[in-house]
Amino acid sequence: MALAILFSGQGAQKVGMGLSLYEQSPAAKALFDEADLVLGWSLTKICFEGTETKLTQTKVCQPALFVHGLALVAALREQGKLPEVDYALGLSLGEVTACAAAGVFDFATGLRIVAERGRLMQSACAQTVGGMAAIMGEERKTVSDLCAEFGIEAANFNAPGQIIVSGEKARIDVAVTAAKDRGIKKVIPLNVAGAYHSRLMEPARAAFSDFLDGIEFLPPKFTIFTNTTGRTISEPAAIREALVKQVVSSVLWEDCMRSAAAAGVTEFWELGPGGVLAGLARRTEKSWVVKSFAGFSDLAT
Repeated sequence: MALAILFSGQGAQKVGMGLSLYEQSPAAKALFDEADLVLGWSLTKICFEGTETKLTQTKVCQPALFVHGLALVAALREQGKLPEVDYALGLSLGEVTACAAAGVFDFATGLRIVAERGRLMQSACAQTVGGMAAIMGEERKTVSDLCAEFGIEAANFNAPGQIIVSGEKARIDVAVTAAKDRGIKKVIPLNVAGAYHSRLMEPARAAFSDFLDGIEFLPPKFTIFTNTTGRTISEPAAIREALVKQVVSSVLWEDCMRSAAAAGVTEFWELGPGGVLAGLARRTEKSWVVKSFAGFSDLAT
């Protein structure tokens, strides 16, 4: 078996995530407890019993998803249920988790990275009036033409016929109306704090670049893919550059998944809440073998 592990992006979070791991896996509990110490506030309390509003904050949900993904890795290893990993990839924020899983930096360093990433992105959202929308069932060219006409950007290519656009809210609203007038049947405005993966995140990108300059990156222990190109990446300097660029660039998730399959992946294991990535995989290629792990009970499967 050639195994690829997948890590969730922002939006997959759910109140209660990680609680069963914390209660039943000493290895997972250790990571959650360390996270509280590193962050200086109780991530565990918000994850396990907080309000959805608090957990959904960018500066909270990004560290939460990072810790949850690596807690699943730790719990699987603890039980001897994680085979040798050949590949790792993550959607948006999940790419940082994939890098940590591959040993590019350690858990505490990765947590500091995602905490700063989340803080900077939330700050950028507060400085702008951004919006996003999902366009379903259309080809990339149709969406690209729409973006060019209305001055917005394609933020995520998640799966065939599932593309997210991002930009100034006023421009998104006009583009949504125009799309519907032109016969694009399914255009869904998203309830988000800002325009992620667009030029409106430039203040976050610049500050994040400065932050990462002081952090050592190591070569990955197994193959990782970057959202910025959909291809493999291995040089530490290139990984740092890709994580910075990703803040303002399109997430080529479909491309990452197809590249992994072409490289020989025979099973994908999603390590995160909600089964979102498994759903995108099924939409892309029904023949792919995808398993989802979110809580302790899933480790028995």
